[in-house]
Amino acid sequence: MILGGGSLGVALAEGLLAAGARAPEQLVVTRRRPELLGELARCRVEVTDDNRAAARTARVILVCVEPAHVADAVRDLRSELDPERHVLVSCATGVGLDALTELAGPGVPVVLAMPNTALAVGASMTCIAARDDVPVAVVDEVAALFASVGTVERIPEELIAASTVLGACGVAYALRFIRAASQGGIEIGFDADTARRIAAQTAFGAAKLLLDHEHHPEREIDRVTTPRGCTIAGLNEMEHRGFSSALIKGVTTSYAKIARIAEDG
Repeated sequence: MILGGGSLGVALAEGLLAAGARAPEQLVVTRRRPELLGELARCRVEVTDDNRAAARTARVILVCVEPAHVADAVRDLRSELDPERHVLVSCATGVGLDALTELAGPGVPVVLAMPNTALAVGASMTCIAARDDVPVAVVDEVAALFASVGTVERIPEELIAASTVLGACGVAYALRFIRAASQGGIEIGFDADTARRIAAQTAFGAAKLLLDHEHHPEREIDRVTTPRGCTIAGLNEMEHRGFSSALIKGVTTSYAKIARIAEDG
């Protein structure tokens, strides 16, 4: 069951279906306006606005609502949650494991999972955290679910907010880089679609170099910078304009915003 059929919930459903990790009849996606989930419905996924009814037939309940609505959503489900049958997974920042465990009720295993929207194409970076009293088999079950739609990293709870910024918000940061690179490509002669494809594939290839070779980024940068070459000239101009410092500041600003959301919540 995916509680919350917004961008993240839909991406998760699409990814699970594409990976064959769940058949359509094994998924239920809820939303206040289920008519907005027409694409999933056409794939034979059950869509509904009844969270409690959906929970009665579920094993894993994935909470994909906005942080401000997590507590109310879990509190509303409490009467349906069975410690022997359910696993509650929150995919929202702002409500910690202790609070979620209290909201869910005694014995209900709770896991935090922070994926990103690349779930839809099987390329999410998902970080998960759980309390020590949650059975290892349950954490492994949740990890396996998200591993079907990308890569999983187990982290301590105190780093979940940081993983939200680096892994979830990070998709937008990477896409903004690709967009900017595409715009530069248009300026030097490419049409918009060709520039986008070149920039996107180049970013994908750069990431794959790091993941496959496990190298530091600077090592791969050194391989493509030659003395008096065009690459180093461009890099130096970007740094002069504040490229790295702007990105670092954006990451830390997002992190500070999460801290304020948690305090207000």
